[in-house]
Amino acid sequence: MDQIIIHVDMDAFYASVEMRDDPGLRGKPLIIGSLPHERGVVATCSYEARKFGVRSGMNIKEAYRLCPQGIYMHPNFNKYRAVSDQLHDIWNTYASASQTIALDEAYLDVTQQAKDWDGARKIAGLIKQRTRDELHLTCSVGVAYSKTAAKTASEEKKPDGYFEILTPADFVRLIIHRDVRVLYTVGEKTAEKLHTVGINTVGDIRRRRKEVESMLGKHGRWITRIAFGIDDSKVTPYRPEDAKSIGREVTFQQDVSDFRVLGDVLLLLALCVENRAKRVGLQGKGINLKLTYGDMKTITRSRTTAQTDNAVVIYNEALQMLEQVQHRPVRLIGVGLHNLSGEDEPVQLSFDDLGSRMDSLPHQRAMLLDHLKERYKLDFAANLEKIYHWDTLHKTIEYMRKYKE
Repeated sequence: MDQIIIHVDMDAFYASVEMRDDPGLRGKPLIIGSLPHERGVVATCSYEARKFGVRSGMNIKEAYRLCPQGIYMHPNFNKYRAVSDQLHDIWNTYASASQTIALDEAYLDVTQQAKDWDGARKIAGLIKQRTRDELHLTCSVGVAYSKTAAKTASEEKKPDGYFEILTPADFVRLIIHRDVRVLYTVGEKTAEKLHTVGINTVGDIRRRRKEVESMLGKHGRWITRIAFGIDDSKVTPYRPEDAKSIGREVTFQQDVSDFRVLGDVLLLLALCVENRAKRVGLQGKGINLKLTYGDMKTITRSRTTAQTDNAVVIYNEALQMLEQVQHRPVRLIGVGLHNLSGEDEPVQLSFDDLGSRMDSLPHQRAMLLDHLKERYKLDFAANLEKIYHWDTLHKTIEYMRKYKE
């Protein structure tokens, strides 16, 4: 046997944490995300809410239509991150390599530790038991010969499930008659393309392999491989430097037409991007701006810069791009860094950079924050650590929007 992979996936993670901390929520349809009167989507929901058709990613208005009796809550990401750290500490104990997919999900390579399938079953049992005993939460665990099969296995018996897929033949037998969406990386749009030409099941993909590869190119070749149970990809520990971009965006509860307010929001988003970039030790050589207008049309703008993680630089570049776009009501605004690299890589500086420009950045930062304080009567500089948090950032931006209406 080449490898033994475990995939661990928490059950309705955010909702489960909230129900653990408030037993009064147990057994009720709990929806975590935006509130019904707000713009936004469902982040996750309890299994009781799913019985009404509510699901992750659903527009919150649609969720409320389906489940008006539900309990709606904003997510508490600080709490979830703290619990996630505890979870991964438990899981990583049993793996030679761990690949974190999300706060509540990971691949574990247990080949060395387990030695055989019986050993893997024992490890899976320990993971489930410790997650329940130490954190009072449940998880679903899949044991398999590959990452793709392990992920499929973990979804097979949710919630609080266990399932194993030991061979490619076992994997194919399980999924061959299922819709193409069962295959990892086959999303809604890819499935629609396949359905349009009558490729509806995994068996259809196997029978029409060449057609799928011709239609979808590299992605098609990957899909056909896993349709035959072939997946030799390795568990690769996440490294911050592998990220393609670092960004932050916000959706307004009402469209914003005042581009001065949008510029002020850009500064807060740039500060959040700087904070994240510094925490993971990355800088970017490109800055991007994202806007979604009130009619749902989304545009992006990007420009190349000297390597930076500085909020003032990010803000100045993004503001220039903002000034050049069409000025009409905006629903969402975001800013990000891309073309990332580590801080220890050499940076080419011009003579201007070596002089007054770099020295002036802290001064510019202070001036910009003073400007915000004057405009909105809030001490932003003294509360940045709070503003970096998702919920406080959104509340602050909504206050700014309403203050200037």
